[in-house]
Amino acid sequence: MEVRLSKSMQDEMAAREGERLIRACVHCGFCLPACPTYRVVGDELDSPRGRIYLIKEVLEGRGGSVARQHLDRCLLCRACEPACPSGVQYGRLATVTRPLVTAQSPRPPMDRLLRWMIGAVIPHPVRLSRAISLARLLRPFLPARLAEKLPSGLSVPPPLALRQNHPRRMLIVPGCAQSVLSPATHLSLARICDRLGIEPILSPGSGCCGALFHHFGSEERAIRQIRRNIDLWWPALEAGAEALLIPASACSLMVREYPELLGSDPAYAERAHRIAAAVKDPADLLLSEKIDSLIAPSTQAVALHCPCTQQPGLVETLFRRMGIRLSPQPDSPACCGAAGAYALLQPQLSSELRTWKAAALEAGGPAEILTANIGCQLHLAGGTRLRVRHWIELIDEYQAQGLGGEVRPTHPA
Repeated sequence: MEVRLSKSMQDEMAAREGERLIRACVHCGFCLPACPTYRVVGDELDSPRGRIYLIKEVLEGRGGSVARQHLDRCLLCRACEPACPSGVQYGRLATVTRPLVTAQSPRPPMDRLLRWMIGAVIPHPVRLSRAISLARLLRPFLPARLAEKLPSGLSVPPPLALRQNHPRRMLIVPGCAQSVLSPATHLSLARICDRLGIEPILSPGSGCCGALFHHFGSEERAIRQIRRNIDLWWPALEAGAEALLIPASACSLMVREYPELLGSDPAYAERAHRIAAAVKDPADLLLSEKIDSLIAPSTQAVALHCPCTQQPGLVETLFRRMGIRLSPQPDSPACCGAAGAYALLQPQLSSELRTWKAAALEAGGPAEILTANIGCQLHLAGGTRLRVRHWIELIDEYQAQGLGGEVRPTHPA
């Protein structure tokens, strides 16, 4: 697809990159059936092909509010990328050009206010904890889309009782929302590491990975947060931590993209590469440690939701090795509709996608729903009566039940 940059765009680095990315698109349409929003709405402008055309118009000096409206409806789930025979990097295209679209068509005041409030609270654990406590008091007066996302209570998990003097160390990043709304997740991961002879180091002061501002198109704020994180995690890696464990799959994906975002930063580029290379998915860790014979799984099947940001098939492979039964999911959409702050910004579309996803997850009669991302966990919990939690908590529970909480480490050869 050919793009002719307008004069105002010719000096914009983001516009030149957008032009390069768009040229890979041949307008074939293979992406349409893979796109969750297109399948719900049925409007080609709410498909990757349609959105690419709208971005093209913006780069050529046209577009305006129509382009922003349809691009805001994009989940950035990237389900279209595996379906594209031309290898279009749609996720990168949509992210890098978003500030250009917004600059051409400024957001309404209420939209800007909502985004400011989200950015001022969610990435900061202390502020988020206080906001949740206040919101619970005001729950009867809140809009339904906000009230359903509030936990019934912020439980305080028991303190970790870990062994000492492990020869191996790994850094665990709790994140922002997860550290407040689901602390059991990273504590379960810490216990599992301890049983495997790995000292879990919980990263102090970890906040947002930068994904929220990056997806908002606020690149300067995202870069500031990313540099802060690198400064925070770097000492642990220098001291011998062999991996960076991030339970939330969306945060893990974001950290893996740090080199791309800091590639031209002489002070941080090299460290960004090392940080990204150190990221290890908890499922990869367990597969490499070969703990499949060290748990006592239940006979009940569970439903596994693979987030858009999770490597497909990774947790399924782990569960099969461990003998954990998975329930079938007929006609399951690619995305649950959470997509970071999308559920707050696009409540109608998000709710429709969740209803569709929850029906597929419940269809096989599972005992509970498991996922790998805090955003998906909270979003799905508001649309089902089943328990929804991170899959790592189930593994921790099975280990404790089957072996009394004691697991001898089995180091890979």
